[in-house]
Amino acid sequence: MQIILVSRGQKGPKTLDLTCRRLRCKVVAIALTGFLGIAGVGAGVALAVAGPKARVLGDIGHLEQQVGNQDARVAEIRRDAQRDLDALAVKLGQLQAQSVRLNALGERLTQVGKLDDGEFNFDEEPGQGGPELTTDTPAYTMPASLSESIERLSGQFDSQQAQLQALRDMLMDRSIESSLRPTGMPVNGYISSYFGGRPDPFSGHAARHTGIDIAAPKGTPVTAVAEGMVTFAGQRSGYGNVVEIDHGNGYMTRYAHNSAIVARPGQRVRVGDVIAKAGSTGRSTGSHVHFEVWYHDRVVNPLAYVRSHR
Repeated sequence: MQIILVSRGQKGPKTLDLTCRRLRCKVVAIALTGFLGIAGVGAGVALAVAGPKARVLGDIGHLEQQVGNQDARVAEIRRDAQRDLDALAVKLGQLQAQSVRLNALGERLTQVGKLDDGEFNFDEEPGQGGPELTTDTPAYTMPASLSESIERLSGQFDSQQAQLQALRDMLMDRSIESSLRPTGMPVNGYISSYFGGRPDPFSGHAARHTGIDIAAPKGTPVTAVAEGMVTFAGQRSGYGNVVEIDHGNGYMTRYAHNSAIVARPGQRVRVGDVIAKAGSTGRSTGSHVHFEVWYHDRVVNPLAYVRSHR
């Protein structure tokens, strides 16, 4: 096959013989070069157009990943908060149970302490007051119902604590006062001679008896009728073997005519401690205990003390 090219600028026509192998290679090379050039231009245009879109899609994917991580973190925080609220609810129930027990304890202490009716009312808050001092520090807020319940319960506990503290102090004061006040008989027996004027058992003349005599067999334990310190343990003229106890609140008790002395000077004794043994030493007609009560250095009638109960 031959192609004849005619051009005005040439003197004669030019003939291309396609049967020539060399010519065919040149034509194919030119065609491939053109094709590759066009493909390269197309690829460049495609990259120029597609590059920004790919970057935007990549950014969107990254943001979606961050949002997913934040959702997971929020879900974890929500679970932690729910666990905290559940724990607070359990604690609130425990505090309410404790409040019931405190009320029962307060009422029991009121009964045991024999307090006057209305002296302690556990259904009312004690009077409180004072200026209100505010701060700018923000407080952590909880759900209204739970926060109000805990706040109300906290105030209730403060009220109960103040009342129970006052009640404890009062009972403690009364207990101390009671333990220091002479109460009851110092020995098991019967009163054979009372306080005041009487005929002297030896002379028959009128005499003043400064205590009471409690008849008891020899060796019967003699006990302290109040807490105190032994200030004397020995013999006194007319009294025989004597034990004297200072109770520190103006009271002093004396136990005389003992057959034996158990306590020693300087010893701290409590109610019911054995301090001596009944006997008939000194100026005595038989086995008994001579019991005296002194109040602020003045001897008083022991009868009201031995007949009272702690």
